[in-house]
Amino acid sequence: MAMPSAGTHLLNAENPLLNDVVHGSVNFKGCPVTRSMSGGWKSSFFIIGVEVAERFAYYGISSNLISYLTGPLGQSTATAAENVNAWSGTSMILPLLGAFVADSFLGRYRTIVIASGLYILALGFLTLSAVLYSIKSSDCHLAANNMACSPPQFQIIFFFFSLYLFALAQGGHKPCLQAFGADQFDEQDPKECNDKSSFFNWWYFSMNLGITVALFVLNYIQDNLSWGLGFGIPCIIMCLALIIFLLGTMTYRFRIQSDERNPFVRIGQVFLNAARNWRTTPGAISKEEEAQGILPYQGSQQFKFLDKALLAPDGLKEDGKVCSITEIEEAKAVLRLFPIWTACLGYAIAFSQSSTLFTKQGATMDRSITSSLQISPASLQSFISIAIVVFIPIYDRILVPIARAITGKPSGITMLQRIGIGVFLSLLSMVIAALVERERLKTAAEYGLVDMPKATVPMSVWFLLPQYLLFGVADVFTMVGLQEFFYDQVPNELKSIGLALYLSIFGIGNFLSSFLISVVEKATSGPGRESWFSNNLNRAHFDYFYWLLAALSAAAFAAYVYVAKSYIYNRRNCL
Repeated sequence: MAMPSAGTHLLNAENPLLNDVVHGSVNFKGCPVTRSMSGGWKSSFFIIGVEVAERFAYYGISSNLISYLTGPLGQSTATAAENVNAWSGTSMILPLLGAFVADSFLGRYRTIVIASGLYILALGFLTLSAVLYSIKSSDCHLAANNMACSPPQFQIIFFFFSLYLFALAQGGHKPCLQAFGADQFDEQDPKECNDKSSFFNWWYFSMNLGITVALFVLNYIQDNLSWGLGFGIPCIIMCLALIIFLLGTMTYRFRIQSDERNPFVRIGQVFLNAARNWRTTPGAISKEEEAQGILPYQGSQQFKFLDKALLAPDGLKEDGKVCSITEIEEAKAVLRLFPIWTACLGYAIAFSQSSTLFTKQGATMDRSITSSLQISPASLQSFISIAIVVFIPIYDRILVPIARAITGKPSGITMLQRIGIGVFLSLLSMVIAALVERERLKTAAEYGLVDMPKATVPMSVWFLLPQYLLFGVADVFTMVGLQEFFYDQVPNELKSIGLALYLSIFGIGNFLSSFLISVVEKATSGPGRESWFSNNLNRAHFDYFYWLLAALSAAAFAAYVYVAKSYIYNRRNCL
């Protein structure tokens, strides 16, 4: 091989752009991209802008959904809470499908565009459903006793069809957009690698700005002006978001897959071969086998069976039943995530109450801001976002540098330590919620309001503020930590799936919350007894339920500490 000449070195020196190529990425035309003209913050600003709009639309619907179900649709508190949790759970599970489609077939960019189109369609249907109800409701108010009648069955079916189409769109949008944003930073470059860690913080900061606006503006419009307008504005915003995303196309970096095979097929083949070979070569890897080049498990003994099963006798290699070391390590990386995933379910169950029971709780309290202005019960959720917006800069610019100086780690504390702090804070939030609800019930009894469910309990809604703010601070630790952790610890071709797995924690958490509410409702209701979730909240016992969740959160925190201690990181280039 010929050595490069002095002229070649001179050419490289005179053309620094030749050394500026980002390896492993191309532009939308499939050509190599340069660091100075693509990716980084310049591309992520477009993507973050789209996320702000998407979260505005999503929370504009989800945050006040329980009010729509118990109001225009006439459902009971328990039924509405179960339906909200079931829908929220589905919307958090569907990202697994969206990520699978993106990572296996369409790619993240195309999936985001298609999901945005579905978003717009679903929001249009929801707006139409609300407008139809408004027209029908006006006619019903003219009926006897001036009472509104229930919406027709078709309208209810159409509403829930639109709602679940909305969830499907979110399933394609959510994991792909964030993964695509993180893809704009090159892990091989030290500066961009550290910028990527900050990207997750500022991503969450920006999206919560969108959530805060949605909770204040849209909830007010929905409660005081029109549900049709409250659903229609997010539809217009998502149209603008799609335009913004397409405008950034020329600056985006698109990752090149290192292996042409479908990553799901590749990892699935690992487990298939493991089962096949284990029957032939059971047992542990001996020192003699290690000396022959058979790979022992590096780290804990948790998934050692894969090494033995897949790298067993040389004779099996001829049959094509042995996977490469890289493939085996990919399978282990995915398996190692599941104990952490399971341990975080307690956090997800507790978090799901902020959009359901917390909202119903606040609706009974004194919500006056001035003599003529009241805050919407669902708008109280904005204080979670406000806490996040305030605390993220403090965390990123003050706490991280201090922790970095103490620990010597670029991120200050590890991802798992960050997640654990948030899990503990959510436990404290549930304890505070139980104490506040007990005080609310006591106040209602003192003023003789127990049998007056529509009366305002003379207790300021601002007593709920600590539990919302604490959840916001917990989010900065746990939510952002989970996003970075599940993106970082999966194979490169499965980044969307990594973020979908993080979202699925909250999907399953919502399902478990719905199941738990259903079980408690059946166990505590009966002849002569008021359920913990009675429609008359002054006879209900949300406080008992919050204490139950606090106990579950404590058990989940203990389980998390146990599994986090034994976790072996799949190290990043910038660590």
